[in-house]
Amino acid sequence: MTSDFQSLLQDLYSLQRLGIKTGLKHTHQLLEACQNPHNHLKFIHLAGTNGKGSTAAFIDSILRTSGLSVGLYTSPHLVRFNERIRVNGIPITNEKIVEFMQAYSADIQRIESTFFETTSVMAFWYFEQEKVDIAVIETGLGGRLDSTNVITPEMVVITPVSLDHLDLLGDDLKTVAQEKAGIIKENIPVITAKQKKPVYEVLDQKTAEMNAQLMLVDPPEKYTVSVEGTVFQQGGSHYQLSLMGEHQAQNAALAIAVINHFSEDISENHIRTGLYNALWPGRFQVLSRDPYIIYDVAHNEDGIRTLLKTANQIFKKKPIGLFALKEDKELDIISNAIRGYFEKLFVVDDEKGLLMKSEVLSSNLSKLGIEAMPLKQITDFAPYLHDDNPGIIFGSHYIAKPVFGHFQFSFDYGRI
Repeated sequence: MTSDFQSLLQDLYSLQRLGIKTGLKHTHQLLEACQNPHNHLKFIHLAGTNGKGSTAAFIDSILRTSGLSVGLYTSPHLVRFNERIRVNGIPITNEKIVEFMQAYSADIQRIESTFFETTSVMAFWYFEQEKVDIAVIETGLGGRLDSTNVITPEMVVITPVSLDHLDLLGDDLKTVAQEKAGIIKENIPVITAKQKKPVYEVLDQKTAEMNAQLMLVDPPEKYTVSVEGTVFQQGGSHYQLSLMGEHQAQNAALAIAVINHFSEDISENHIRTGLYNALWPGRFQVLSRDPYIIYDVAHNEDGIRTLLKTANQIFKKKPIGLFALKEDKELDIISNAIRGYFEKLFVVDDEKGLLMKSEVLSSNLSKLGIEAMPLKQITDFAPYLHDDNPGIIFGSHYIAKPVFGHFQFSFDYGRI
């Protein structure tokens, strides 16, 4: 079974060569071959630029705490592919991935489904097999042409929208927002976090066109952040999160609004417990406390600004950073968030060649007025750390595996 799994997983990854296709035709065709499992499921559908994964994790945790069986589909994964598709917090098994790939490999080849199209259909297929009560679905990229946009959800959730993937989604906020708003359906309620004015205007117009109710969630009234987590107040109630940051309080407030609209049967105690128990690795995650070392997958301007704002609220001194970045990221925009925030900054790449070479990243940052020394590997970072300045590793999901391995963090394969 292990050899079958590795071979078929390689087949699945090889579909990435087909790139990102714009359109839902192939997804519909593959779903048809699988007897349209999505037609037998209930969904909550999330789009946005930052906070999708954390908000989805909060919603998933609350729903499970209330006793429902819940599917969760997110991307990308940090360590194993299986993390993307979960039921009740437990990743899909290798055996189920093999079963799907063996059953539908001929259809995948015939249709020329991409990696993400195939993965999305696999998730729907698995959720139907497991007979989940509700599936929480995160878009992969954009929304309008994302392969998850074949579903008709119970509600649509829009997390904060900002500039990212300019080459694919457009180079201004309104255009990006229009892509995200593409998941809004006729008569389906939409719940959104506080948005920048151009984004809100797009959502307001789109919901009006689709005869859909638009609900805006206010930010938390009060919050405090420490290395133990986040405490916040919303609607007169107090909540505690294991995740850190004002942005996590905002994501949790959005999740609370979604839950309250989804079902009147979910109690305040379910919400409180679900929020506290929610985990989402790689988001301001403390890997070491002596000295403090944080790992965060923030990789766009808004995400990095949020990361550094949280660090500034918790720690007194400037951090020492280790930065990794994909080739397609907009470094000139990201540099605005980084400049002047670090005591020292280092850069690193990966063995698989998925990231910008550290020497190239260092040179490009230098041209933008930011000094950053290239390191050969993550293990070279530790000697530069000391008690007073926290270490922050950030910029990409692709270094999660070596980061967790080096700091001997036992990544939870079993449940979130």
